Amino acid sequence: MKKENTSDQSPPSTTLKGALRLFRKQFSFSPCIAWIPVQDSLGRTTAEAIFSPLSVPSAHLSEVDGIAVKSADTKDASADAPKVLSDIIHVSTGNVIPRGYDAVIMNEDLEKTGEGYLAKKPVQPWHHVRPIGEDIIHNEMILPRKSKIRATDIGALVSYGITSVPVCDIRVALIPTGDSIVPAGTKPGPDQMIASNLHVVAAIARSVGASITHYPVIKNEIEEIKKAVNDAVPDHDLILISGGSSKGEKDYTAFVIEELGRIIVNGMATIPGKTTILGDIGGKPVIGMPGYPIANYTVLREIVLPLFSWYGCEVPEFPKIRVTLGGMVQSSAGFEEFVQAIVGKVQDKWIAVPFPRGAGRQMHVVRSHAFLKVPANKKTLKTGEATDAHLTVPHTMAEQVVLVTGSHDPAIDYLADLAKDAGIHIASSHVGSMNGLAALRQGFCHLAPMHLLSDDGEYNTPYLKKHFSEEELVLICIGERIQGIVSREILGFDDILTHRFINRQKGSGTRMLLDHLLKKKRIDPGMIDGYDEEVPTHLGVCLAVKNGDADLGMTIYSAARAFSLPFVPVDVERYELVTTKSMFEKDTRIRVLAEMIKSQKFREILIHLGGYETDVTGCIRHCIAR
Repeated sequence: MKKENTSDQSPPSTTLKGALRLFRKQFSFSPCIAWIPVQDSLGRTTAEAIFSPLSVPSAHLSEVDGIAVKSADTKDASADAPKVLSDIIHVSTGNVIPRGYDAVIMNEDLEKTGEGYLAKKPVQPWHHVRPIGEDIIHNEMILPRKSKIRATDIGALVSYGITSVPVCDIRVALIPTGDSIVPAGTKPGPDQMIASNLHVVAAIARSVGASITHYPVIKNEIEEIKKAVNDAVPDHDLILISGGSSKGEKDYTAFVIEELGRIIVNGMATIPGKTTILGDIGGKPVIGMPGYPIANYTVLREIVLPLFSWYGCEVPEFPKIRVTLGGMVQSSAGFEEFVQAIVGKVQDKWIAVPFPRGAGRQMHVVRSHAFLKVPANKKTLKTGEATDAHLTVPHTMAEQVVLVTGSHDPAIDYLADLAKDAGIHIASSHVGSMNGLAALRQGFCHLAPMHLLSDDGEYNTPYLKKHFSEEELVLICIGERIQGIVSREILGFDDILTHRFINRQKGSGTRMLLDHLLKKKRIDPGMIDGYDEEVPTHLGVCLAVKNGDADLGMTIYSAARAFSLPFVPVDVERYELVTTKSMFEKDTRIRVLAEMIKSQKFREILIHLGGYETDVTGCIRHCIAR
């Protein structure tokens, strides 16, 4: 599958807003109607107003245990001049009130004499009586058209005698295309991708009440694609074609739409998703969607969901919050751009950390909590700038996000898994120890993982004293971990000059340890083949070695073990999470995480991962930067 080209270029003239306007004008978006059992209707949208065939209750009923009376018989009754009631009928809660009686006196308010019951005060008509039709009256509306049916609605519909309901039946055809696409359940080759996009589309479409037809993966053959689309048009309200919307030699979506109908929009000034095609075949809307996951998801959110709303479906909303950017965003001039981001509240201020651009990085969608909209007339959003973010997770979940920015270690992922038990959501950014300290200093994260060795052999605190001013900091120790050389051939540090190397990024603690050791051994970095080749994580180092892109690299033992690669130890370092004293004292989540790190359960995780010395795991140190 070709990667969507996001380089600076002349954008298509059609904006996203303009494309939606053209598309909506073209079709009526009137859904078909399907009658389905009430018990199966949760989340579906009513196609017609639903009226009650019954009055509920269907008779006057007693609300309490007592006696049914005629309210007129209690007129002028008082404590000084009670009235004797002889014309009464005993009733229990839920009993029908016989005709002619219009009130009930509960047993607790009754006083009996030899002549009957005494009324010591007047009783108003319908006292303690549920009148006929109190809940609903025959032919009264239960739900109007275009209502999303909730669980409570189902209970009411059943109570009122409804067994089936008319719902909007939006029939969607999902057609995946591409030579490099394989069906779910198939192990892909190096140049292949599993057809996952349409499973995302199908899940969201079903959540708003649409019915789905999955077509098998179709290779880039014009006639095969035409046949599938031709077959889909008569029996579906919407046809979605994934892949082939670009302008390469084997991108046939535009050609097929033009052959069978007409193109309304061919490309938009939007990234990702600029190759999207909107068309009309046989009076049915057709959308050609880019094949790369983030581009596909963006089109789903920004075009397909609005289209479902035009059919009358209730679609998800993405509430807007004001955020401060914890990283820079560079956009393409003339394009409206959507950028995935993680968000968290740091000391009452929302921080958004944008992910790097890349239409194929599906985990960005998984890990993100929001997206940013960069206007077409703005090329850069600067770090520290205020902007809007649109939440893709519940607000309550976003409130529980703890931003962990700095050095990478697999143990953080396991800590994140443990933290879920406390309702805490850890969001990690692997930017290296130094960049993590910068983020903490600027108030862009809660915790900064670090392992920085100073010239005097001390870890971490010298750097905190150097880079912070008049700040008391708290360090929570994950453990002392073993750094070393990973390879396929049991290579050691001395082999660094004779084999291809893969490095960590500048500012990472591993890179700084490497440079420290090179200086100690008087090795010129320029003599190392691959010194300038960088990856952002320990797992990235191991993957490069495993795949043969490098012969060796410096990483931690747990990462090498995860890849079953030989490992030669070089040093033991102290890996800690640093935060400010203010946040440690005020943010209970950080203290909860500190207790988790100290727990025996977390120590057992480190032992299982391997390569950690846990004697100091959970220890807390304080550092005062002057």
